[in-house]
Amino acid sequence: MTANPPLLSIQGLSQHFKTADGRTVYAVENLTFDIQRGRTVGLVGESGSGKTTAGRAILRLLEPTAGRVLFDGSDVLKLSHREMKRYRQKMQIIFQDPFSSLNPRLRVSAIIGEALDACGYPKGDARHQRIAELLQRVGLHPEHASRFPHEFSGGQRQRIGIARAIAVEPEFIVADESVSALDVSVQAQVLNLLGELQQSLGLTLLFIAHDLSVVEYLCDDVVVMYLGRVMERGTCQQVYNNPRHPYTQALLSAIPLPEPGRQKQRIVLKGDIPSPISPPTGCVFRTRCAFATDQCAQDVPPEQAAEDNTPAAPHWVSCIRASEIPTYSPV
Repeated sequence: MTANPPLLSIQGLSQHFKTADGRTVYAVENLTFDIQRGRTVGLVGESGSGKTTAGRAILRLLEPTAGRVLFDGSDVLKLSHREMKRYRQKMQIIFQDPFSSLNPRLRVSAIIGEALDACGYPKGDARHQRIAELLQRVGLHPEHASRFPHEFSGGQRQRIGIARAIAVEPEFIVADESVSALDVSVQAQVLNLLGELQQSLGLTLLFIAHDLSVVEYLCDDVVVMYLGRVMERGTCQQVYNNPRHPYTQALLSAIPLPEPGRQKQRIVLKGDIPSPISPPTGCVFRTRCAFATDQCAQDVPPEQAAEDNTPAAPHWVSCIRASEIPTYSPV
């Protein structure tokens, strides 16, 4: 990491919803982390941990309940709708489902053209040339512009979604489970494309996923979420080599070893993730944690520095017993 100001600083971000019977869903609670310019941050956790909600709240596709989202120093949550339109060009999203995110009634040229319309790109030959360049950039052919989404495979449709996202030359992209619906071989192709675009276009990425092996392959940093809260965050090297939170250790233990026949020490979590309508008191992970004590039921654990934390490579963990948790060894 660098000591430069982050491109994006998420500070105390919370996203609550009301149910039909008046109860509150605590989807995201006090989310805090930075994203340095030009880096890829993985946001990981089980289904129901609040990852997608967090990504949409950061982009202000949802109106957050509390907190700040500073983009290059400006709090996007305080911008008017007119001011926000300029930031929409800088902040884009790639959706999880490459089929439902594309209008089936529009040709590819019109799908990408909608993004160009939003930033005032002129019509005519220049637009046709721009769309052809974007399709080639994501590994498709210019003649694909005249086709409809149903004429493509899942991987090709996701490439169209990526072309739409980069059409307006954004600085920051949220990739929301953007490879989870694809076959493994196609996943690798799309991941390589994202990595190439990140390097060549100087993009900053928030890569939302539940597969930690995919995150390790693509990302520079990782933020581990559970039930709307951050459990651990740091560089991928720190978190994968020295996980300090029991939840992170359990997630890493589920990654299969590449060598056939080798056995891995698995950490199996008991029960299911609790409901965000009635999260546990204190540490939200305590109901599934083998190291939980009575204090864990009373106190919300503050972030504390792990032993390998440095100013250049911060490593933080939200666990009051972090110093007592045994070092995790996968084999």
